Amino acid sequence: MPQKMGHKRHGSIDLLEVIGVVNEKGSTIHLPPSVHTPLTYDYVLVADHVEDLSSEVSRKQVAFINALKDKKLKIAKLFDNDKVFYGIKAPKEIFEKYRYLLKVSDACNWSYEQQGIVPLSTRIRIVNFILHHTCLYDTKGDTGEYLQDLIKKNVFEAEFCLHEKKEQKELRMSWARWSACFQGQPISNVRNYFGEKVALYYLWLGWYTFLLIPAALLGIIVFLYGLAFYQSSPLIKEVCESDTVMCPLCDKKCKVWSLNETCSYAKMNLLFDNEGTVAFAMFMAVWATVFLEFWKRHRASYVCEWKVFDWSEEEEELILEIVNDAECEPKQHRHSYLRSILVMVLVTLMLVLIIGLAHALVVFRVIAAVHLTESSWEYLSDHANIAALMMGAVLHYITITIMNRVNRLVATKLCDIERVRSHAGKQRSFTVKMFTFQFFTLFSSLIYTAFFLGRINGRPGKYVRIEQKWRLEECHPSGCLTDLFIQMAIIMILKQSINNVFEFTGPWFHRWLKRNKLPRQKRKCANCYVKENQEPQAGVELCDNCKLQDLQRNYRLNKVDCFSLFNEFLEMVIQFSFTTIFVAAFPLAPLLALLNNIIEIRLDAIKMVSLERRLVPQKTNNIGVWTDVLEAVGVLAVIANGLVIGISSDFIPRLVYKYYYGPCYNSTSTNCMEGYINNTLSIVQVNDPRVMHDFDPDQLRTHDGQNVTHCSYKDYRSSEDYSLTPQFWLILAVRLAFVILFEHVVVIFKFIAGWFVPSSSLQVKNTRLQDKLQRLKEELRGGDVFY
Repeated sequence: MPQKMGHKRHGSIDLLEVIGVVNEKGSTIHLPPSVHTPLTYDYVLVADHVEDLSSEVSRKQVAFINALKDKKLKIAKLFDNDKVFYGIKAPKEIFEKYRYLLKVSDACNWSYEQQGIVPLSTRIRIVNFILHHTCLYDTKGDTGEYLQDLIKKNVFEAEFCLHEKKEQKELRMSWARWSACFQGQPISNVRNYFGEKVALYYLWLGWYTFLLIPAALLGIIVFLYGLAFYQSSPLIKEVCESDTVMCPLCDKKCKVWSLNETCSYAKMNLLFDNEGTVAFAMFMAVWATVFLEFWKRHRASYVCEWKVFDWSEEEEELILEIVNDAECEPKQHRHSYLRSILVMVLVTLMLVLIIGLAHALVVFRVIAAVHLTESSWEYLSDHANIAALMMGAVLHYITITIMNRVNRLVATKLCDIERVRSHAGKQRSFTVKMFTFQFFTLFSSLIYTAFFLGRINGRPGKYVRIEQKWRLEECHPSGCLTDLFIQMAIIMILKQSINNVFEFTGPWFHRWLKRNKLPRQKRKCANCYVKENQEPQAGVELCDNCKLQDLQRNYRLNKVDCFSLFNEFLEMVIQFSFTTIFVAAFPLAPLLALLNNIIEIRLDAIKMVSLERRLVPQKTNNIGVWTDVLEAVGVLAVIANGLVIGISSDFIPRLVYKYYYGPCYNSTSTNCMEGYINNTLSIVQVNDPRVMHDFDPDQLRTHDGQNVTHCSYKDYRSSEDYSLTPQFWLILAVRLAFVILFEHVVVIFKFIAGWFVPSSSLQVKNTRLQDKLQRLKEELRGGDVFY
C-alpha cells in the first residue's frame, strides 16, 4: 500500500536536516525509485576462459552454473578476450516467494517489498544469498564447495553486483564529491542504493561529526584558557626562575640539571593540565551519553520511516534460506563448553601477547634513551627522553598497523572455532573480538604512560632497573601528563593523516592500474546508449556489446567484501575511543577528530560510489553490536578520565597544597601557590652511602664544571630515611576520593541524560501504531472474513 500523500515526516529527521547532518531534499524517503531491472543483471560472476573443457576448473564452473540454473536463475554468458562474465538474473517467482514469506513472518512489517515493489537492492541481496548458499558436491556427495571455496581455488575470479549508472551519477553529484563536504547527506537515497546498513553507518557518522563541533569548541576554549594564563602563572614563574639542581635522569651520560631548563615544557604542560581540564573531562563523559541517546532517537525515526523498525535479522535469514531451498532444515543452536573455554584461553593469550608488545615498547624507550644520551649531537643528547618518547610513539603506530592484520586473522580463526550458528552471529562475535584486540593494541602503551610511567621507577639509591642494567624511564620533568599528550598527539595525527592518504590513493591507484591493464570494449551500438538513460520499458534490453562494456566498467573497480564496511566502523569507533577515553590529557582530540571526519565522510562516499564495486545492500534496523561497544567505551571514558585527572595530572597535589600546605592555609596570602614546586621535590645527599652507587662522579658535575653535594627529584620523601611523607599519603587519599567522587557524579549525570532522552520519540511510537492498525485493516479486507 503506497504511503499517503499527507504523511508527516518525523521531527527528528527535520531536525537533522535543519542542522545540516542530512539533506533529504529530492530524496525518496518512503518508497524506492523505479527499478532498472530490464537494463542490468542482479549479480555477476567472472572467471578465466578455460579452453580445456575436460579440466577440473571448467567442470566445476559448468557444474556450479548448472546448480544455479536448477534454482531457476537465468544465466547469460558473455566472453571478453580471456575472461568469461556470467550475468545472473532471478525470475519474478523468487521475489514473490520472498514477499509472501515476509508477510506471514512473526516480525511482519508493512515494507515496500510487501507492497509489490522489489527494488534492485533487495534483488541483489536475495541473489547474493542464493549464490553463497549454493553447494557444489563432489562425485561421492560427501563434501561440498561453496562459492567462496571455488573463488579460492580459482574456479571463479570475482563476484560483484553492478552499479546503476543513473543512480550512481546522482549520488556522485549530491554526495560523493569534495565540494559537498559541508552539505547534508542524502541518507534515504544512500539507503535505496546501498541498503539500510550502509545508510545507518553514514547517518551515525554524520551525527557523530556534528556533535563533535561543541566538543571541539570547548576543547579549544580549555586550550585557550591555559594559553591565556600560563604566562602569568606563579607555577611557571617558579619553574623558570628556579636554580634547583635536579638529579640525573639516566645512568652514566646524564648529568645533574637545573629545573629552569624545563621552563618551556612546563608552559606546555599547563596548557592541558589546568582547572578547565576537569570540567572538560566531565563534559565529554556526559557528551558520550547524549551522543548515543540522541543517536538511538534519530535511528528510530529513520527505521520507522523505512518500515524496518520491527525487522528481525534471524527471521530474514530463515526466509532467505527457504527462498534458496524450500526443503532446508533450520540450523540448530549449539553450545560447547569445551570450545568456549578454548576460545577464552586463546583470547587471553592474545591479550597477553598484545600487552607484552606494550612492555616491549617500554623497554625500547628505556634503551633508546640511554643510547641517545650518548649521541655526539648535543641537542639530541640533552633531549634524549623526549626523543625516545617520540620514537616510541612512531614505533607504536607501526605496531598498530602490523597488529591490525594479525588481530583480524586471529579473530577470524576464533570465530571458526566457535562455530556460530548464523552469519549475523558470526559477525557480532568477530566484531567484539576484533575491537577488543585493537583496543588493547592501541591503548596498552597509553595506559602504561598514563598510570604507571614515573610511579614505579623507584628513587635515588633504589632505582628499578630492567635486568639490573637499565633504569626505568621517569615522567617528563614538566609533568607526567606531557608524555601522554605527546604520545596521543603523534598517534592520532599519524593514524588519521596516513590512513586517509592510503585510503584514497590506494583504491584510486588500483583502479588506474586495472584500467591500463585491461582492454576496453568499444561501443558498437549507439541506440543502447540512449536507452540506458531512459526509463526502462518492458522488454527493453541492451545489446551484448553494451552489456559487456558495463560489466568491464564494474570489473575494473576495486574489490569489496564483508569487511569493507566493518573497517570503516572500526576506524571510527577507535577514533571515538581516542576522543573520549584520554581526552583529559588531550583536549584538542575532538578538534582533530572533527577535521578528520569532515574529510572521512566524503572520502568514504567517493570510494564507495566511484572507486569500488557496489557493496551488496544489506537490510538492518540498527548498527548492531557497535552500539554496545560505544556504550562500553562511554563507561571506560568515565573511569579513565577520572583516573587521569586524579592520578596522572597534578590537579590534586596542587589542590591539597593550596588548601592545606600552602601559604593560604594559615594566612591571607595573595599567592596561595607560592612554593608549590619546591614542595613537590625531595632532596638527596649525593655523598650518602645509600645512593652513591647510583651516580658516577661525572654525573654530579654541572655544565659549568661545579660539583654538587645534593640534588632534587620529584617525590614526597624524607631527606633522612627516604620514607614517604604524610603529605604523600594525604594526597593519595584525596586522589582516590576524587576518582570515586568524579565517577559517581559523572555516572549520575549520564543516567539523567539517558533518562531524559528517550530512545524513540512519541511520533515514532504513534506512527508504528498507525501502521500496524492500517496493515491489520488491509489484511481483514483482503481476507473477506466479515465482509
